[in-house]
Amino acid sequence: MNQKPITTFFLDIGGVLLTNGWSHDLRKRAADTFGLDYKNMGERHNLTFGTYEEGKLSLDQYLNRVVFFKDRPFTREDFKAFMFAQSEPLPEMIEFVCRLKQRYRLKIAAVSNEGRELTIYRVNKFNLKSFIDFFIASCFVHFRKPDEDIYRIALDCAQVPAEEVVYIDDRAMFVEIAQGLGIRGIVHRGFESTRQKLKEMGLEIHA
Repeated sequence: MNQKPITTFFLDIGGVLLTNGWSHDLRKRAADTFGLDYKNMGERHNLTFGTYEEGKLSLDQYLNRVVFFKDRPFTREDFKAFMFAQSEPLPEMIEFVCRLKQRYRLKIAAVSNEGRELTIYRVNKFNLKSFIDFFIASCFVHFRKPDEDIYRIALDCAQVPAEEVVYIDDRAMFVEIAQGLGIRGIVHRGFESTRQKLKEMGLEIHA
């Protein structure tokens, strides 16, 4: 039986289009930069970050719990500026997705786990609205991967059957959960491997 043509991409942001927003290596870098106890910071982060990603805490509230629960020799604005400054684009993937969108008239949705302030900063800083049609971010919909409901919301917003969607994420488990809903999936390991997998699905850009 022939598969339906692909009409829609669901894309993770951190690790696919941009570097990660606030991963453990960035938190370690922050601890080193600001002279924080990384173990203590990590324990506090693990206890509360999910709540921030689900949009139930502001960034200031998250930082109150993780960093500013006691006096610090640096300001909250200094720390937030450091957080935001860690984000970088992955230009090869962004250009590729833009060209595929144009050639195949694809719908593009971001399906990401991220807090509100980081999401808004990254969307605006890297002009993601120029090619992403809508954003199913955990902070907006109050579900976070691996909850199946975040994918169901994305399907409802896209108004396409799951069989027409390809989901690209750098975390294998998240891809597996989407596949359980009938969405085709690619575990992103780098530009070339993802380009090849999309070519096998019939989506390619000629030089």
